[in-house]
Amino acid sequence: MKKVLVANRGEIAVRVIRACRELGIASVAVYSDADRTAPHVLAADEAYRVGAAPSAESYLRADALVEIALNSGCDAVHPGYGFLAERAFFAQAVTDAGLIFVGPPASAIAAMGDKTEARRRMLDAGVPVVPGTSTASPDAGAALAAAREIGFPVLLKAAAGGGGKGMRVVESADSLQRAFEAASSEANAAFGDGSVYVEKYLGRPRHVEIQILADGHGNVLSLGERECSVQRRHQKMIEEAPSPVVTSGLRSRMGEAAAAAARAVGYVNAGTIEFLLEDDEFHFLEMNTRIQVEHPVTELVTGIDLVQWQLRIAAGESLPWDQEGMRIDGHAFECRITAEDPYHGFMPATGRIEHLEIPSGPGVRWDGALRAGQDIPTHYDPLLAKLIVHGKDRPAALARMRRALGELRIAGVDTTVPFHRAVFDEADFIAGNIDIRYVERHAGLLTATSEEGPDMVVAVAAALLEDNARAHRTVRRAGTFTRTDGWRQRGWRD
Repeated sequence: MKKVLVANRGEIAVRVIRACRELGIASVAVYSDADRTAPHVLAADEAYRVGAAPSAESYLRADALVEIALNSGCDAVHPGYGFLAERAFFAQAVTDAGLIFVGPPASAIAAMGDKTEARRRMLDAGVPVVPGTSTASPDAGAALAAAREIGFPVLLKAAAGGGGKGMRVVESADSLQRAFEAASSEANAAFGDGSVYVEKYLGRPRHVEIQILADGHGNVLSLGERECSVQRRHQKMIEEAPSPVVTSGLRSRMGEAAAAAARAVGYVNAGTIEFLLEDDEFHFLEMNTRIQVEHPVTELVTGIDLVQWQLRIAAGESLPWDQEGMRIDGHAFECRITAEDPYHGFMPATGRIEHLEIPSGPGVRWDGALRAGQDIPTHYDPLLAKLIVHGKDRPAALARMRRALGELRIAGVDTTVPFHRAVFDEADFIAGNIDIRYVERHAGLLTATSEEGPDMVVAVAAALLEDNARAHRTVRRAGTFTRTDGWRQRGWRD
């Protein structure tokens, strides 16, 4: 493998480009007009325009991506995550063009991409699944019959995708018709397929997933678990490894189930088996047939560069470890920093990054594609960057993340940083008492933890001078200082 097209944008594109550089592999970026000077474009060895549309459409042009890969002399394509990463037709188009797809075979993507097919495969492989249907419901009537058999409450879920799209909780028969129509419509808009199936709605489960690596020589390795329970609208916000409640015995059982799931579909490359965990019992949720946003926490506790191993496996290498040799060292957290306003229901935010200060120091990692002066549009996923820390144990990692979040400054765009700061000071989270409804149960988190003492003095960066020297000023507010991200200056006076 000599040259790789990165068919993505943002921080994951930068992450893949860095992995390529360390392995001595040339990288090729693609960009829409909105991304002409984006960090991933500047980081790559070459970059080519893939489309004019300042939207996701440019990065969804499979034919154009394959053509650019061939014309630029690439021998492989890395899809990153999102966009075309879990589309079997794209993996097949890449391989049909004589290129290496840095990911699983198209057949494995297809098997796990259809959630009902995945459930059938898992049942056949002996992997425990959440009670529910193994086929899509053709209409609301069929869904109602299934729900009554399973028992309310139930979850309606899109058969063709995940990420919270096409998902509705149904508490009773009276609300199923409307929920079915809404879920089907949203699924069709998101995935081009309105198929919906029915699943039992669990009370307060944890979202715990197992990272696996599988090579082309029959070796499948479980790299331990990640706790991803802090979510809002089914989107993960904070992840950690290992889980604070998973014992070594449970880890072994979940790892064996994850390996069985991978083998059941002939899986090769990096992948993640997601489970719901409740009262020491786990159930298969879905498989993500790609690298995950939260992969860095696994890298920090195992010492394994997952993206490099994606490339090495795709190039034909075999895994040099066995399961008995896998060790978890310390504890890691990841905060997803998104362009969303946590004070107004996490509404998407736009603007220009006027100032950026990135945390550093021992055990701190920043995976981002962000720079001062960069415009943040609404056309793409709001993920800006990921702040990751590693410590010798969970208390040490908690303290390190608090310190790192305190150092992080992003001016010009509302972000989720205030939310993350509040969570890492919250008693239930500190104690590890979390589940997938943690955010709902702590809806007043920001207002409850935002007050500081009077006459608080903070230093903030005001602007960049024309000669690139920083100008600073100190601002004071009479009365109570409200901690946000240091950049909301409503009510401030010099």
